[in-house]
Amino acid sequence: MKPYCFANDTITDSKEASLHPLDIGLIRGYAIFDFFRTVGTHPLFLEDYLKRFTLSAEKAGLPLDYSRDELRDIIYQLIEKNDHKDGGIRMVLTGGISANHFLPARGQLFIFCEPLMLPSQEKYKNGVKLLSVDYVRPLPAIKTTNYTYPCWLSLDWKSQGAEDVVYHHDGRVSESSRSNIFLVKQGQIYTPQRDILWGITRKKVMELAGNISLSDFSLEDLLNADEVFISSTTKRILPITRIDEVQVGHGKPGPHTRKLMTDFLTMEIENAGAVKRN
Repeated sequence: MKPYCFANDTITDSKEASLHPLDIGLIRGYAIFDFFRTVGTHPLFLEDYLKRFTLSAEKAGLPLDYSRDELRDIIYQLIEKNDHKDGGIRMVLTGGISANHFLPARGQLFIFCEPLMLPSQEKYKNGVKLLSVDYVRPLPAIKTTNYTYPCWLSLDWKSQGAEDVVYHHDGRVSESSRSNIFLVKQGQIYTPQRDILWGITRKKVMELAGNISLSDFSLEDLLNADEVFISSTTKRILPITRIDEVQVGHGKPGPHTRKLMTDFLTMEIENAGAVKRN
């Protein structure tokens, strides 16, 4: 974490930020967050993230005492004060101190800057492996801090040479633990539309590709795809070349995935440039 953060309604030394031990964000895991990257000092797709964060707060029943304009101002102040470049910014709104230690209350807002390491160039070049898991994210439309299950799964997946997992249940694939998922079959790109977090990077991929089918598909469909890739803030677009012990397609990133990877990097540069000009 960088030296300065937003806590207790002010920009302060990060070492001074604290959370009451009875906040249900801690004792019940009830809190929301969002996370985005900066390209240089420019927050990437900031308006989309602010919109999702405020909607998550509303859906979670958590009072948020700051407007999007106020949040934006705080973020830019933090970037400047921390001289924060090419990193991540995390916003967290806790569940608050509840009278019965259960019912959501008025919580605390934290915003802080942190270093960010994107996947290696080798992973973008060769693709990575996912492990299939029978599971559906609870409250998928709200970006909650509840990642207990995938954190527990991660104790094992590295030993199996996997980057992450892909969730499926009752015949339908939904998403990865921290990413949205896409498959390509005979030139058509598909992505799930139910039981998922509506990712910002997913939204941008759909804008770039233009003709993506929002469709349910099974784990078997995924295993038989010509190409598979995931998208997220911290991964951009990452090719998937193996699921469990099954090779996807030809075992290397396919042409549709590679084009979207290139187009997305161009979109990043253009977005940062537009922000700078404004």
